[in-house]
Amino acid sequence: MTEVPSIYTKNLFYRYPNSRIGLFDINITLKRGSRMLLVGPNGAGKSTLLKILAGQRLINDGIVLLNGKDPFDMVDRGSQIVTYLGTEWANNEITKRDIPVTVLVESVGGNFYKQRREMLINMLDIDITWRMNQCSDGERRRVQLCMGLLKPWDLLLLDEVTVDLDVLVRYRLLEFLKKETEQRNCTIVYATHIFDGLGEWPTQVVHLNGGIIVKKYRPEDIDFINGAERPVEETELKEDAKMERQERRSHVVINKIKSFYPLALKWLNEDLHVRGERTDDNTKPKYEELTQRLVKFYYDDQDRISKYFERTQQ
Repeated sequence: MTEVPSIYTKNLFYRYPNSRIGLFDINITLKRGSRMLLVGPNGAGKSTLLKILAGQRLINDGIVLLNGKDPFDMVDRGSQIVTYLGTEWANNEITKRDIPVTVLVESVGGNFYKQRREMLINMLDIDITWRMNQCSDGERRRVQLCMGLLKPWDLLLLDEVTVDLDVLVRYRLLEFLKKETEQRNCTIVYATHIFDGLGEWPTQVVHLNGGIIVKKYRPEDIDFINGAERPVEETELKEDAKMERQERRSHVVINKIKSFYPLALKWLNEDLHVRGERTDDNTKPKYEELTQRLVKFYYDDQDRISKYFERTQQ
C-alpha cells in the first residue's frame, strides 16, 4: 500500500489581489518525516507557500493535500495538527505588554502538556519569571516557539523564526526538530536565510524564485569538500535532463567555507556551563507555583482551559 504523502501539491497557482502572480505550477510530493528547506530571495514566494499550506490563504487553482486531506475543506479536513510560526507574532504589540511568560504558556495548554512544557522551557533557555514587556526580541521569540511547539504537531511550517535566536538556542532547536521528525514521523517545511549548521539537517532542499520551483536537491546530490575549484559547482543529473524546469535535479559540489559558527557555538556552550541551566536554579519559584499565583488574575476559569485541551487532544 502506497503511503499517503504528508504534503502533496499539483499545479498549484496563486495570484495576489493586485493580480501579481505569487506562485506558478508548484508540484511537491513530500513524505512523512521529511524536513524541507525552502531557499530563495525576498519575494520568491516562500511565505506565500507556507501560508497556503497553513490554510491562511486560499489558492486560485491547483490541488493541495495534507496527509491526503484538503486543508480548505472544513467538513473533512481531518484531525491533523498544522502549526505555522512566522515573524508576525513577536512583533505584535500585544506580546510586548506586561504579561507573565507562564500565563501565555498556560493559555496554550502548559498544564496539560507538562513534560513537553518543561523540556521546551529548558531547551529554549526560558526564564519563567520573565514578563513580556521586559524581554528582548530573542527572548520573545523563544516564548513564541515554546507556545507554538507545545502541542505535538503533524506538520510544522516555519517562516524565518530563528532570526532572533543566539547560536546555541538555534542549534538546540534544530536538533529537537530533527528528532521530532525521526521519532514522531511528522514533517517540517522551513524557510530561512540563515544556513549555518544546516548542512546535514534537511531531507530535501527546494530553490524557489519568482514563484517557481527552480530546482530540488536531495542530500545524496550534495557533497561538501575541501579545495573545490569554485565555491559551488553544479552538474545536471542525466536521468532528470528531460524533466520540466521545476523537476530538475543537480549534483552539487560545495566548497567548505570558513565560518565562525563552530567557534561561537563552543563559546556559548561554555557560557551556559558556567551559568548553568535556568531550570536548575533552586532560588527561583517553580512553574506550578507561579501559575497558581498569576493565572487566577488573568483567567476567570482555569479549569475551563484544562478541559479545552483535554477535549482537543485527539
